[in-house]
Amino acid sequence: MFKFFSEKFENLKNALKNTSETFNSGVIGGVENEEEFSEFVLEDMEDTLISADLGVSYSAELIDKLRGQKNIKPAQIREFLRNEFLQTLEQAGSTELKYSDGALNIYFITGVNGAGKTTLIGKLAYKFKQEGKKVLIAAGDTFRAAAEEQLDIWSKRAGADIVRKDKIDPAAVVYEAIQKAKSENYDIILVDTAGRLQNKFNLMEELSKIKAVIDKNAPEALRESILVIDANTGQNGLQQAKVFKECTSVTSVALTKLDGSAKGAIVLAIAKNLGLPVKLIGVGEKMEDLRAFNPQDFVNALLEG
Repeated sequence: MFKFFSEKFENLKNALKNTSETFNSGVIGGVENEEEFSEFVLEDMEDTLISADLGVSYSAELIDKLRGQKNIKPAQIREFLRNEFLQTLEQAGSTELKYSDGALNIYFITGVNGAGKTTLIGKLAYKFKQEGKKVLIAAGDTFRAAAEEQLDIWSKRAGADIVRKDKIDPAAVVYEAIQKAKSENYDIILVDTAGRLQNKFNLMEELSKIKAVIDKNAPEALRESILVIDANTGQNGLQQAKVFKECTSVTSVALTKLDGSAKGAIVLAIAKNLGLPVKLIGVGEKMEDLRAFNPQDFVNALLEG
C-alpha cells in the first residue's frame, strides 16, 4: 500500500521506554524469579497490571488464566504476556488503514479537544501528499477559531488544500468539501470535528449530522472513522472511546503523544474492551513523527526491556 505504512519504526522501543519499564521491572521482574504462581504473587501482579493501564477487567482475566494452571511457570511470564497481547491486538482487527485507489477516500477524525486531532490531521495530510495524493481538509470544528487557524497552518505545511468557514454549521463545511472533492478529483478528505465532551448530547448531534451528510453525499467514500486519543490519558482514554463510539461508528484509533508516556498499554485496553484496532501512532512533533501501528513491533518493544 503506502510506502510510509511499510516503514519500520526504529524508535518505537524508545517511545515506549516508560511503559516498557513498568512491565519489565514491575510485572515481569516481580514474577519471573518466583518458584510458583502463589496467590500472593498473582495478586501483586494483578495490581501492577492495573497500574500499567491495562484496566481492571483485562488484568483480572490474565490473572485468572494463570490461576490454578500447571503448565506455565513464572519464568515463562514474558512469553505468556507476549502471546496474550498479540492475540488481543489481532482480535481487534486489521491495523492497516483502509484506502481505495482511483476513488474518493474520506477519513472522519474525532476525539476530545487537546487529544492532538489537528496535529494528526496535518501529519496525515503530509504523509498522503508525500505519496502524491490530492488532499483536502474539511475544518469541521467551526466554533473554535484557534482550531481552524491551527488547521490552516498545518494544511499549508503539508501542502494540502482546506475548506474553512468560520461560525457555520460543521455539516455544511463537510458538504462543501465533498462537492469540491468530487468536482476537482481529490483522492482524500480529512474531516476535523469538535471534541467538546462537556455536552455529550450536542456532540452526538453534531457528529451524527456530519456523518449523515457523508452518508448522503458520498456513502461509498467513508473509509475510516478514526478516534484520536492522547496516550497520556490512560484509562480516561478508554472512557472517551466509549462516548465517541456511541456518537459515531468508530472504526479505529490513532494514539498520539506516545513518546514519553508511561500509559502506552492503553492500546491493549482499547483493543480488549472496545474491539478497536490502533492504526496510527504519533511519537513526536515533526511531520514525519506519525507511523502505522504494528502489533508485533509494539509488543516486542513493550516486553523486551
